[in-house]
Amino acid sequence: MNTATIKTLLTSQQTLSALPLRLVAGIIFAAHGAQKLFAWFGGYGLDGTGQWMESIGLAPGYFMALMAGSAEFFGGLLLIAGLLTRPAALALAVTMVVAIFSVHLQNGLFMSNNGYEFGLSLLAISLALVCQGGGRFSLDNLIAKRIN
Repeated sequence: MNTATIKTLLTSQQTLSALPLRLVAGIIFAAHGAQKLFAWFGGYGLDGTGQWMESIGLAPGYFMALMAGSAEFFGGLLLIAGLLTRPAALALAVTMVVAIFSVHLQNGLFMSNNGYEFGLSLLAISLALVCQGGGRFSLDNLIAKRIN
């Protein structure tokens, strides 16, 4: 990649609106990823999550758990830092689309029925960050300013 491409990827709108989106979504995604990867916060870890994913038709389950958990955990950390915000948010948006269609859609909208409203909210936040980037207080913004 040349510096113009990198600068385009990192440059974002100079607003403050990305900050709360990044921080809140980043914490939520990182925590959910930690459940899948490390069995933290009451999660089942890779083995348990992989078995469940296999049972709903996402095979191979262990690999799918590793991919989803990694996207959520590392993507969430990147959002918090505002580093590679657009690619991280895109990976998280794809993860939410898979979650909505493979797990939640058939349960309707509401979370009380394991529906897709929470996933849809995280998808919307992720897409907003893909569009606007990390914002004024992001590492992306700091790096983009230093690239000639």
